[in-house]
Amino acid sequence: MTTLTGARDMAAIGLAEQHRPQPRLAVVEVTAWRPDRPEYHAKVQVLNSRVASDAASAGWQVVRIGAADVTPAALLAATTDADAIVIVGGEDITPRFYGGATGYEAETHHFAGADEGQIALVRRAVELGTPLLGICRGLQIINVALGGTIDQHIDDGIHRNVGVPIDEILSTHDVELSVASGLARSLGGTQIVVQSAHHQSVARLGNGLVAAAFAPDGLVEAVEHATAPITGVQWHPEAPDSPAEQLPLLLAALSREVGARDSELVAA
Repeated sequence: MTTLTGARDMAAIGLAEQHRPQPRLAVVEVTAWRPDRPEYHAKVQVLNSRVASDAASAGWQVVRIGAADVTPAALLAATTDADAIVIVGGEDITPRFYGGATGYEAETHHFAGADEGQIALVRRAVELGTPLLGICRGLQIINVALGGTIDQHIDDGIHRNVGVPIDEILSTHDVELSVASGLARSLGGTQIVVQSAHHQSVARLGNGLVAAAFAPDGLVEAVEHATAPITGVQWHPEAPDSPAEQLPLLLAALSREVGARDSELVAA
């Protein structure tokens, strides 16, 4: 039997749940403008829009920001109140941020301002314990921000389709997740199929990072921070032909991290 007091408590809890503010998610892309590369930009926007729309459907209050379209300081200010951050894909990172040289094979356009701003975001997230997910370039930004390096061009193989229109560049391949990884728990197993489209990869791991997944050729496909709620995946869970559950499960994991962080702050 539910007592009157118990009923009131349950009603109060229900009311609190109704009025709990939506968690705020900052989806940080490279830029919202690529007038010189319309086909590439259109492909990137399909991917980034999926992250934003799936997050909104999952109950997040989403803001999208082009890191190259604002100053690094303005990017930090615009994301100060974010409960979590997703750094999505895009162009190669400017080599000077990881001690590399220009002139490498298949080098893309660089957005140094975006690199600087996103690197600062990762470092602040580690310092404050802000949950952060990096996708493709986002994983590489995490690695570089924490002192890691980048293999500037990997052999053509399973990680992207070469010599095809941009809409066909994504390649499907297997990935094995570490049994002990948070990703394995979030995705429900250690064997998954992914879609990827990258020509660079993690070389030396950044400080505090551990490899959480590998491709069949041995390349690192995901990283996790040892103490902070920071995860990066080299593949594209937001791709139209990616397994439908991958992105929602990763966003759900991000939401759990937010909840855990909020609980720790209340307890403190």
